[in-house]
Amino acid sequence: MITLIRTRTLNTLRTDLATAESEAQAARVEANACLEQSGDMLDHLTHADDVADGLRTDLAQSRLDAARLEGELEALRAQALLDTEDRQALRTLLRATRKQNQRADRVYALFHQGRLHSVHPTVEAAEIAAESEGAPRSGWTTHTPGAAMPPACEVAWRVQPLPFGTPTP
Repeated sequence: MITLIRTRTLNTLRTDLATAESEAQAARVEANACLEQSGDMLDHLTHADDVADGLRTDLAQSRLDAARLEGELEALRAQALLDTEDRQALRTLLRATRKQNQRADRVYALFHQGRLHSVHPTVEAAEIAAESEGAPRSGWTTHTPGAAMPPACEVAWRVQPLPFGTPTP
């Protein structure tokens, strides 16, 4: 069978064919570009997943480190408090030792009815000794230096400071 086609129709068909082939070629180029771009995107996505996994691992390690450091900090705080208490205790001991090591420049003599009864390092110690011998707990008076002392027979108990190196009255 023979078909007759007009030239104009043939030219139109040839033009349409050429246009369709050029559009198909453009579509193939665009498809290849899209495939290439999707490959790049897949590479980027894979890389982003790897980076995210690394960051998750780093975060977990950082949390472990933070927990360990918090424990160490608590231990160091407790140790600092103990060290502070130890320093305070040492200061107290040092003060007490210095106080004991200071050479006294006087002693306190306890007299009973004018006779020497005992010698003490402090007034309080002399008063306690007198009270243990039956002296009243109240009524203690101090002697003013330079003032006249009452006669010994008039005073049952008397505490008198005596500087080292001087004779007793």
